[in-house]
Amino acid sequence: MIYNSFDNPGLAKVLTFLQTHNTEYLSGQDLSDVLRISRVAVWKHIKKIQELGYTVESKQKLGYKLTKNSDVLLPWEITSGLKTKIMGQKAFYFDSTDSTQTQALKMAENSENSGAIIVAEKQTGGRGRSGRKWVSPKGGIWFSVILHPKFDITMTTLFPIASALALSIALEKTFKITPELKWPNDITIKGKKLAGMLVDVSLESNKIENLVLGVGINFDVDVKHIEKNLKGTPNFYGVASLNEHKSKIRPVELVQSFLVELEKIYKLLDSKQTKKIISEWTKRSSTIGKDVKINTIDGEIEGKAIRIDDDGALVVSNNKNVSRVIAGDIIHVSK
Repeated sequence: MIYNSFDNPGLAKVLTFLQTHNTEYLSGQDLSDVLRISRVAVWKHIKKIQELGYTVESKQKLGYKLTKNSDVLLPWEITSGLKTKIMGQKAFYFDSTDSTQTQALKMAENSENSGAIIVAEKQTGGRGRSGRKWVSPKGGIWFSVILHPKFDITMTTLFPIASALALSIALEKTFKITPELKWPNDITIKGKKLAGMLVDVSLESNKIENLVLGVGINFDVDVKHIEKNLKGTPNFYGVASLNEHKSKIRPVELVQSFLVELEKIYKLLDSKQTKKIISEWTKRSSTIGKDVKINTIDGEIEGKAIRIDDDGALVVSNNKNVSRVIAGDIIHVSK
């Protein structure tokens, strides 16, 4: 099942009318007259709306009344009231797909899809950094955002860090929690992974043709089930989920907040205001100041994490020398 934010006009009309008149019952005939569609079409749209997770009460002689919105990340839920100019203004929803990143990469060549968000209720082939498996069951928030940035190619290594900062700020604002940022692009709670970022970049003539940001958030997932699947995999350090923080926040509220914060970060990158990004990231970092061990393609590096550079590289110091690490698997070493 696939939906987008600019299709299904009949369903969208019925749903919008029910949402704006949710204090009263609306008869099938009233809906038919106002929306200029047949009563049979009204009934079919309401059945589909119910299948999508909305609660619509039906009473004989009174009609229909919407009593609860869906928690499914449907496109029109994301775009409705979204305070951005680019991010998320076009949205696509899959009930199941191999990977939102794969879908987004297919669509990224079209510049009209810049800012588009691709959401999946579940992924059958989700992936993390370095081609690792990302367990993506129903209950999580799994999506990708397509971008056609104008900023310099040197910003691509800072972008995952900047995006993780945007999500951290969104979590602070919506859930009133204080997550930490683990270099390069993980969001953690009490030392366990809550969310991660993945970036795929297409380059042409030393310029960014398109960039696809993949985001995975453990919103309401079975932590024990995921840990069972991932235990023993490289760099595994535990799983956290937002359902451990009792809250009435809907998934769409977090996604919309993230898209707003991502757009702000995007503007900072465009104007080369990297110092502000680095400063805010460092305030939330669980890595800076820690003794670390990093596995890179050139071997293992050990030392104390001092800072991140303008390009997102982690600067590590030991008694012998100072190293800059662009990518690698990091372990925080306890002493």
